[in-house]
This record gives sequence, C-alpha cells and structure tokens, in this order.
Amino acid sequence: MAPGTTDIKENNRELLNAVGLRNTNQRSSILDIIRRGQGHLDADEVYRRARKKQPRLSLSTVYRTLQTLKELRLVEEVHLDEMHHHYEIKASKEHHHLICLGCGKVVEFECPMSLKMREDVSRENGFEVISTEIRMTGYCPNCRQGKQ
Repeated sequence: MAPGTTDIKENNRELLNAVGLRNTNQRSSILDIIRRGQGHLDADEVYRRARKKQPRLSLSTVYRTLQTLKELRLVEEVHLDEMHHHYEIKASKEHHHLICLGCGKVVEFECPMSLKMREDVSRENGFEVISTEIRMTGYCPNCRQGKQ
C-alpha cells in the first residue's frame, strides 16, 4: 500500500460518515481519485481511473456518486469549459481558475479582491452571495512560447 493511503482512506471514511453516508468502496474510491487527481477531473476520467481498481463499476454509479458528493458539498463541480463539468475536493479557501486555451492546463489562484467584490455586491444589491467564481482564459507560458 502506498504511503499515506491508509490516512486518505480513513479521511474518506470520516468525511462520508460525517455527512451520514455509508462508506462504500465506490464512494471512497471516487473521493480518493478526486483527491489525488492533481487537477480537475471530469466524470469520464474519474470513471476510467476507478475502473482500474473496480472493473465492475458503472458510469452511472460514478455520475450518481459525484452528484451526491456535490449535494453534500464534499466536492465542487467546476465549469472550466462548456463541454464538461469537472470535479475537485471542496477547498477550504475560495480559489479561481486560469485556463490555457492551447493545452487546457488549469491553474488555481486566490484573489482577495473577489472577497471585497462579493461583500460590495451583496451590500449594494441586498443579495446574499454564497460564492464567487472567476475563470480567466488565455495562454500558459509554454503555449505562448510555442506561438512565437
């Protein structure tokens, strides 16, 4: 077993129990895949990775599990493009995304100004803003260099 695997499995169990879900192999595996994903995975990629460990897992189970985990706010559904929904573990701090139009690379960043903007917009409009999502597109250093 890889170092830290036991800790992650225990953390997954605790997360699922805390929100009242039974700790099934499928749920724990999907949480683990998203946690270790090193990026923003779409449902198809979560499915492909999960099938390596659980060949009998269905795509519909992955979709249902992702929806449940999203509703329970254990994972976030991020719209990085118009084609798919991507999933990431619910972050402790609000963050935003830079998306390369060349290679698709996604870079997370924090923006203290977004917190101020959220407060200002809430106050000015009497609207309770729950979260802010900033998505910027452009070209990463590697793709910019390739264009020259």
